[in-house]
Amino acid sequence: MPQPEVRRSIKRSAVSDQQRRRELALLRQTQQRSDSQNRARRLASSVFTLSSSSSSDLILPDKGILTRAADSEEHEAHLDESVAPARELNVVQASKLKGREARQWFARQLMLPEWMIDIPPKLDRDWYVFARPAGNRCFVVSSNGTTISRLRNGSVLHHFPSSLPNGSRTRDSSGPASSYCVLDCIFHEPDQTYYVIDMVCWRDYSLYDCTAEFRFFWLNSKLAESGACNSPSTYHRYRFSVVPIYDCNQAGLHAAYSTSMPYTKDGLLFFNKHAHYQTGNTPLALVWKDNFCSQYFLDTDSQGLVPTQQQVVLEMQEDGKLTTSDDPPVEFGSLEVDFIQKSEFRAGNLLRFAIKDESVRVVDGKLEIGDLQFISKSNRARAFADSYSKVFFQYAARHSPLKIEDIAASILPNLPDDSPIVDVEMGS
Repeated sequence: MPQPEVRRSIKRSAVSDQQRRRELALLRQTQQRSDSQNRARRLASSVFTLSSSSSSDLILPDKGILTRAADSEEHEAHLDESVAPARELNVVQASKLKGREARQWFARQLMLPEWMIDIPPKLDRDWYVFARPAGNRCFVVSSNGTTISRLRNGSVLHHFPSSLPNGSRTRDSSGPASSYCVLDCIFHEPDQTYYVIDMVCWRDYSLYDCTAEFRFFWLNSKLAESGACNSPSTYHRYRFSVVPIYDCNQAGLHAAYSTSMPYTKDGLLFFNKHAHYQTGNTPLALVWKDNFCSQYFLDTDSQGLVPTQQQVVLEMQEDGKLTTSDDPPVEFGSLEVDFIQKSEFRAGNLLRFAIKDESVRVVDGKLEIGDLQFISKSNRARAFADSYSKVFFQYAARHSPLKIEDIAASILPNLPDDSPIVDVEMGS
């Protein structure tokens, strides 16, 4: 895989923007405890309501797979004015969503990791690490005697019976018919297995406001008890499996990175032990990749090739500004009015750009892009623009990647709590 010749040293600040976001995220979750039970119930209901009400879905009974037809341009551009913004929908309103709005609603329900652009302090004490399975990220919801998996873009992946609580119509089903479970999974195509990376709700008990430490404990104990990890059968079409989760000390990092797994790896995931299940982008979960543990270290184009120039997908706002998917969004440029009108772009369109390498600067640890070259509209199935951390990670990956040796070097044993943050210079 050819690499650009330009190499640059990227020095991160002693306290980076990402670290500040981590501190704020931890502070917010202690100050604002949401109604997590209602949130979990709304998500579970919406999975089934959207599935049954959408005329653009086609169920194939023989394989239990449900696929979505291409959304019309009209659905992309317009939405019934009576429907509230997707972030605030109840189940009745969510059932009306089609196309991009449905994709955005479901994408917002997942906890999306930021890309690791700096190394968190106290990594060995406050964080878990595990090897991310390659495959499709999805929610799996069991309720009313059936199970549905829905991708992060809103489309249904599988509709099937399972051994999850209330996940199939069998005589030994336990619990009320209204009982439901919600799991955060990655479907690994080669072995037809759902690898569960988080537990959102179990038998009506919401875990949104529980720490990752507790969620992972319940995940490992409850999933095995349910029989969901058993081999497929008539009433259990797909196997579920947990992933090995390690404390992020030297031994745990080495195991996650180097140990052979029953699935294809796609990078490492780091979870803060104190983090609640926060929907949307969060710095309390981080993804990191290199060529050894991921086939997709550098982003590829539609042909599966690494482009010469880094490419980004940004969302066009009403005023022509081009922004990331972050909250608040980060602006990387803008389009002229004449170009917008000629191209018939609308606010909310996702547009793909190439970045001129010489136009990129890192100032005080922040990425600045001086020139964007328009390529095309993004794939319509996509729900969101790139995040700021992804753009930064991909830039660093091309010029001065954060290496596994850097992460390992930051894990120093037996340090007191007031030890200074170890600053790592990412060099070639």
